[in-house]
This record gives sequence, C-alpha cells and structure tokens, in this order.
Amino acid sequence: MTILILHGVNLNMFGKRDPKHYGNATLDDINTALSLLARELCVQIETFQTNHEGEMIERIHRVTNEDIHALVINAGAWTHTSIALADALAILSIPIVEVHMSNIHARETFRHTSVLSPVVTGSIVGFGVESYRLGLRAAAALAQKKWLWRKVKSQFFKEELRFNFSFHFSLRSWKDDKYTNMV
Repeated sequence: MTILILHGVNLNMFGKRDPKHYGNATLDDINTALSLLARELCVQIETFQTNHEGEMIERIHRVTNEDIHALVINAGAWTHTSIALADALAILSIPIVEVHMSNIHARETFRHTSVLSPVVTGSIVGFGVESYRLGLRAAAALAQKKWLWRKVKSQFFKEELRFNFSFHFSLRSWKDDKYTNMV
C-alpha cells in the first residue's frame, strides 16, 4: 500500500522559517519521521515538495494513473487560496488527509479558511511534526479500510454471482424436467 505525501509552497524552508509556528524540524526530518512510521504501519510512502503550483497539480493528476492508496497534503499557503489545487484533489477517489503543523485557526484571519477542506477526507492541524504522523496514521487506516471494503464487496459479488448462476441453472433444469415430463 502506497501513500503519497505532498509538501507545498515554502515547506522546504522548515527549520529556518518562523520557528514559533513551525518548530525547528526540517523537511528532511519530517520525511525521515514519516519513513520510520510508514515501516511500522507496513505502508510505503512517496514524498514530493514543490514551490510551483502547476507542478503540484500535475503531481496530483498523475495519481489517477498510479497505485497510490491515500494522500497526505500540507499545501502551505495554497491551502487558503488555490481553487485549482482543490479542483485537482477533487478528481481523486482515494482518502486525502490535510495536515498543518500550526493551528491555522489560531493564526491570522486569512489563514482560518481552507479551500481544500471541502474536498479532503479530514484535516489535522496544530500539532507540529506530529500533525504529519497523525495524518499518515489516518491515511493508512482509511486506505486499509477502503481496500478491505473493496475486497469484501468483490468477494460478495463473486459469491452472489455464483449463487445466482447456480440458482438460475437449477431452476432452469427443474423447469426443463417439468415440461419434459408433461409431454
């Protein structure tokens, strides 16, 4: 099972940017922590960071042709402004978890609104690096649940198909015998 971790604009500057809100962890520190947790959860992760909105949208579009089971995204400032990013995420049919290291609701007013929230499965904010870990745990659990549900539905469909075929065949044989005996 593979989970894609997307880091948005300016997040490559973690460790240098506003330690009051983001702490001292670098993006490499965060990715290392996520890799360790991924092993514990028996999932694989792929990470991607860009400061270019079009590149982020193209990376999201590629998910539709890949074997990605869930997505964790910290879009940075795009969270509050990018309708294009929200539209790209809305295309996906996998669990999407939005994460933020700072509590966006306790910061400047313009940061209180996420244009991504209506299209993601859930959001985790305000726990520093732990927001990412919680997001990965949630994404893995949701992806596993979706995978198991698909497997159960598939098995149920196979059983139902087998039953319907057998029942139809048996009923047909009974009718054929009945009509044969009447003649």
